[in-house]
Amino acid sequence: MTEFLFRDDATLREATATVVTVEPDGGIVLDRTPFYPQGGGQPGDTGTLVIDDGRRIPIATTRYGADKSTIVHVPAPDGPALQPGDRVTAILDWEPRWNRMRVHTALHLLTAVLPYPVTGGAIGEGDGRLDFDIPDAGFDKAEIEAKLNALIATDAEVRTRWITDEELLANPGLVKTMSVKPPMGTGRIRLVEIVGLDLQPCGGTHVARTGEIGTAVITAIEKKGKQNRRVRVRLAD
Repeated sequence: MTEFLFRDDATLREATATVVTVEPDGGIVLDRTPFYPQGGGQPGDTGTLVIDDGRRIPIATTRYGADKSTIVHVPAPDGPALQPGDRVTAILDWEPRWNRMRVHTALHLLTAVLPYPVTGGAIGEGDGRLDFDIPDAGFDKAEIEAKLNALIATDAEVRTRWITDEELLANPGLVKTMSVKPPMGTGRIRLVEIVGLDLQPCGGTHVARTGEIGTAVITAIEKKGKQNRRVRVRLAD
């Protein structure tokens, strides 16, 4: 199993680790990593693995292993070969991750502004979008943007905690997404709480306070079906 360091500290930029396995396609599994794997609409992290002898292996993306208990670091072509037991320092490409964290937290706040079931979403390095199951009605882009930025400006704390599968089943309203359900079966579910504003299951990375998001811009509201509206968000900076 891989220790998912980003779950306890999303700001951790590097960590020492040991190679556990190297997959047939070259994917590298470490015993611990700060890299976030692709999932939940958030891209996998990129970065570098630095071997103890100073050689560097660029990482093109990061994904879950087959049973989601491991994280696979996918190297760029023609990098140095690794063997199980090798020691490395895993270093994130920080700026893309940081911007994704800001966008991700902004999208959680957007679900507080628009309290409708979420049918899909995506997180980019400076923008993102959510799809909502909303009855046919007009929405004022400027009004949604003003409400979103008002929540950001509260500088609310963002924190995580864990509940059991049974607690989630007893509180189905915590789940806002229709298409993606929280993984169950391990006995615990990770919640992301924006204190006083939002609470929902999420395995992704977030900023520590909403004020770190900065100003958000609603760039478009698109009709994607009879009851589906796509709301696009961009960071102003």
